Amino acid sequence: MEGVASCVLLDCSSPPWLLHCSALLPKCPMVSLPSRSSSAVPRNLEIKVRVADLAPARATAARLGARPAGVEVQVDRYYELEGGSRLKLRTVPGRPAELIRYRRPECDAVRTSDYEVTPVRDADARRCLVPKTRPVVSVRKRREVLLLDNVRIHLDEVDELGGFLELEAVVDAAHDEAACRRRVAEITAALGLREADFIRASYAELLGAR
Repeated sequence: MEGVASCVLLDCSSPPWLLHCSALLPKCPMVSLPSRSSSAVPRNLEIKVRVADLAPARATAARLGARPAGVEVQVDRYYELEGGSRLKLRTVPGRPAELIRYRRPECDAVRTSDYEVTPVRDADARRCLVPKTRPVVSVRKRREVLLLDNVRIHLDEVDELGGFLELEAVVDAAHDEAACRRRVAEITAALGLREADFIRASYAELLGAR
């Protein structure tokens, strides 16, 4: 479904960081979205490394059989929730915005991430789910996505931070967590990466530490 994910201000009297939910919704009639099973929360195994030049990583990924899956510019606005957890609002031109809630230990080199992706509006309750508080940080990046089996390879150029490579191995019925760890190890070895290179922080935290 084509949509508009640009951010429009509420009105001239609104704080500049407060987003109107309707500005984040597709410009088409509302439809019912398929319900997500509550029995299983999606999980990834993830690593992140700083990369000065993305071209060699792209070439190695292609030799491994990775196929291009697109390039997009993402803006993530992070919100602090009760209990210290975080929610991010992601906008991408030409796509409906989405809210991403995740739980991920940043202290591990290979991190497990349990996440949930939801629309910005609760159609049944007819209310906007975007927090009304100020985002704690905003991250803008150009992301090139490559797919290798159940692994998403992200080649990121992040404003104010530079180049990064991320691997996200999707845990599913065909790939348990142990299999995902082995696959991540194989890909990182092919890329010439060591565990000491892995970054134990999100882009939001890296920006906040500047």
